[in-house]
Amino acid sequence: MEWSLENVREMVAGGMQSIRECEICAFAIAMCVLLLFMWYCYRVGREHGSSPLRGRYLAGPGRIGGVVGGFMGSDCRGRGKGKHGSILEEQNGFAFCQSSECFRCTSAGESLNQRLYHSLQDYAKRYTWSGMGRVHKGVRDQGRYLNSRPTIQRPEVFFLPDLPSAPFFSREVQRHDVELLEQSFPALLAEFESIYHQPPARSGSSLPPGWKANNTPRGQWWTYYLVNQGTPLVLNVRRCPRAWRVLGQLRTFIANNVFGNACFSVLTPGALITEHYGPTNVRLRCHLGLRVPPSCELVVGGEPQCWSEGSCLLFDDSFLHRAFHEGSAEDGPRVVFMVDLWHPNVAAAERQALDYIFTPGRLEDKEGK
Repeated sequence: MEWSLENVREMVAGGMQSIRECEICAFAIAMCVLLLFMWYCYRVGREHGSSPLRGRYLAGPGRIGGVVGGFMGSDCRGRGKGKHGSILEEQNGFAFCQSSECFRCTSAGESLNQRLYHSLQDYAKRYTWSGMGRVHKGVRDQGRYLNSRPTIQRPEVFFLPDLPSAPFFSREVQRHDVELLEQSFPALLAEFESIYHQPPARSGSSLPPGWKANNTPRGQWWTYYLVNQGTPLVLNVRRCPRAWRVLGQLRTFIANNVFGNACFSVLTPGALITEHYGPTNVRLRCHLGLRVPPSCELVVGGEPQCWSEGSCLLFDDSFLHRAFHEGSAEDGPRVVFMVDLWHPNVAAAERQALDYIFTPGRLEDKEGK
């Protein structure tokens, strides 16, 4: 090949044309990727919403899911009257949940296991199987896991395998949320005082609006739910705007599935909450002490701990646990602000899948099909 100025010009011109064509191809590929990404964000946004809590309590004037806010079974998401008939009834001043669908009050069975697996398959079709190893293993073998667990830890509904477990956890595992709650101690205490000292909701009742009594062998245990099994209680939320803002700022609050709760919890002197298990090991229950008189104790997995005012206590409530207040009437009630946080070893992909599978009402809808 003879080298000449003309040949060099032709080579340079050919190279520039190739570069232009490559730029066009690269630009087209980048636009396709961008469009795919925007479509994916749209799908995820439609399914999960832009914020776990934003706008979720505006469904109606004083009602969520057909149940008057503030009076429902302990840790049970009331559903009012529907295909199951009367779900919630009051007996001797206590509220009892009668729903066969309530996760807190029913044991897992073969029917639930099948519905869990169908929900997981549906999630994988919509999104991905990536990162679903433990969730798939847990759903597939749920019956075996629940039946073979030692009596010290036996979650009633769902067990995620291979999670580190202990009755109590260090505050460092959820440091951001623990510090935020403790910084909010004065505001939460003031808001508790405002809702606790209201006049009774109705004649013949000693409870202010929004409070409910739970069944205990002795003493009184009252709760004021802001979120009950993943469902905000509209009237209670409106009475507690500062507590609601705090919940919206927590990074690991379980806001989108039936394992998430947030409430003020009161134990009167002499009260005993008997031994019981929580529904799952994917969460840590956090208690922020608001009022803690002497002789109050929480026992989890055989390990006793005491609350402290202004400090958080993290524990795994899938372990057998109980609480009591053995102080005198002069000591006053024990009060904590309770929130359910994700277990720190549940990965982000697993959290998204569990939010989808255990969205309030999803498994109930599957049964009805």
